[in-house]
Amino acid sequence: MNKLYIGNVSAEASEEDFESIFEQWKIPHSGPFLVKTGYAFVDCPDEKAAMKAIDVLSGKVELHGKVLEVEHSVPKRQRSCKLQIRNIPPHMQWEVLDGMLAQYGAVESCEQVNTDIETAVVNVRYAAKDQARLAMEKLNGSMMENYALKVSYIPDETAAPEGPSAGGRRGFNARGPPRSGSPGLGARPKVQSDIPLRILVPTQFVGAIIGKEGATIRNITKQTHSKIDIHRKENAGAAEKPITIHSTPEGCSSACTTIMEIMQKEAIDTKFTEEIPLKILAHNNFVGRLIGKEGRNLKKIEQDTGTKITISSLQDLTLYNPERTITVKGTIEACSQAEEEVMKKVRESYESDMAAMNLQSNLIPGLNLNALGLFPSGAPGMGPSMSSVPPPGAHGGCSSFGCSPYGGEGPFWASMLSASSQPLAGHPESETVHLFIPALAVGAIIGKQGQHIKQLSHFAGASIKIAPAEGMDAKQRMVIIIGPPEAQFKAQCRIFGKLKEENFFGPKEEVKLEAHIKVPSFAAGRVIGKGGKTVNELQNLTCAEVVVPRDQTPDENDQVIVKISGHFFACQLAQRKIQEILAQVRRQQQPKPTSGAQPPLPRRK
Repeated sequence: MNKLYIGNVSAEASEEDFESIFEQWKIPHSGPFLVKTGYAFVDCPDEKAAMKAIDVLSGKVELHGKVLEVEHSVPKRQRSCKLQIRNIPPHMQWEVLDGMLAQYGAVESCEQVNTDIETAVVNVRYAAKDQARLAMEKLNGSMMENYALKVSYIPDETAAPEGPSAGGRRGFNARGPPRSGSPGLGARPKVQSDIPLRILVPTQFVGAIIGKEGATIRNITKQTHSKIDIHRKENAGAAEKPITIHSTPEGCSSACTTIMEIMQKEAIDTKFTEEIPLKILAHNNFVGRLIGKEGRNLKKIEQDTGTKITISSLQDLTLYNPERTITVKGTIEACSQAEEEVMKKVRESYESDMAAMNLQSNLIPGLNLNALGLFPSGAPGMGPSMSSVPPPGAHGGCSSFGCSPYGGEGPFWASMLSASSQPLAGHPESETVHLFIPALAVGAIIGKQGQHIKQLSHFAGASIKIAPAEGMDAKQRMVIIIGPPEAQFKAQCRIFGKLKEENFFGPKEEVKLEAHIKVPSFAAGRVIGKGGKTVNELQNLTCAEVVVPRDQTPDENDQVIVKISGHFFACQLAQRKIQEILAQVRRQQQPKPTSGAQPPLPRRK
């Protein structure tokens, strides 16, 4: 990224001319100027020098009657999905920029680059090269609020060299690993972290946070190395507006503290006498672990920071808003400390969930994890197509029960309104699974007035019922889940997750449950295999315990039970493998039609 291309060069231009210009503008360069007919190249010592040359010289400095054009030098083979866009109006809102970039394709990331100039610079990554090329063609030189945008490629340092020569052109260093000064390639922390900080602020303070022509929010962004989205257009007329802060944990906390200080100053200036608490939005998936068993985690944060913390009721959750509001009262310093501790717990919970997903997601072939919306961030491989606008009333655009605004890199809402996705491995027919949970957990699964189980059933696309207790002292209750494989996956995953959230299992204890599925009695032998070979292989593959009790009496449908015990992904994989065996048995039982033969006619009596 430190090599520059200088275009629109006069035939009279010489190396000495360029030496003089760079010296005049105090721009360092680390190598000689390579002057060709109509263009030239030069190396800069770092990214900062290269950016200064582009900003100071390009389109502004004339040499022998021609205005120079300066940009990053990127060979064709290294023109990838990544672009740098410069000269962006300083007061432009991120929402507007996101919308503009999305016109040309799916934006995987958009990161701000810190510069000393007034206008903004961002590095953008598209999902495909043709999308980046289209954005380059359409945006380069286009006018935006009297600012001409300047777009150039960011080299793909991993691109394979073309031809036998890998050493680069004469006079230039060979392309090696990404330079430490290159934005977006490791020089600065990733702006959009997996879990952003989301807060609610009173609507009357939004103007002060943005500042005149966006000056205040721009300063916060620059000082804290963060990307801040103020969702002003959501919930028209609402008393509070959500703000999403993407940065490192330290950057998020710093930006949050600055925003609280701005609100306090504005309250004094406007003689606003009510207390302004810090309100943090967190996905319901994480709140149980934040609270801790018997509220211990939350109490410790209150004691350590000297704050009072309350969490909104489960009743406030809706199909479109799975976020809870964590209200923190105290001094600005105390609230800042509490925010750090709260978000630390939230991030730990998120990382734990995603580690489990990343480890096990490849075990269930054919399952479309991207569309499930089970975790508060994109599942492995989730694309950035975030086109769905949140429905009215959503805090920040949550799109389905079990998903959240944390949609990876890109706009914060996820386009996952549909509760269904592609059929799994060619088995769209309905299945019945009996899942056994602790009897004490029934209330948590049902929810107040049955709200939670209704939402879960709607989200998963499955019928979910709790069977009556078998006795007064029963320690387990049976959950009957009826639906196709993907609905089973969704419903069971949320039940496992709910038990963890509500602390029915210890913080370091893995949730393990027993599931029963029924199979035709004549197929039970195929599940067991000769000498138990199949069931042993099944257990080794899935890490689940699979048992087919031998002394069973088939029920009225001539079916017997297969018992599966283990953690969520183990149970799921075992269920899928058993269903594959049953499908194979069914196929083998189907009569094979004779090619070209007519069906036999009924005999006359």
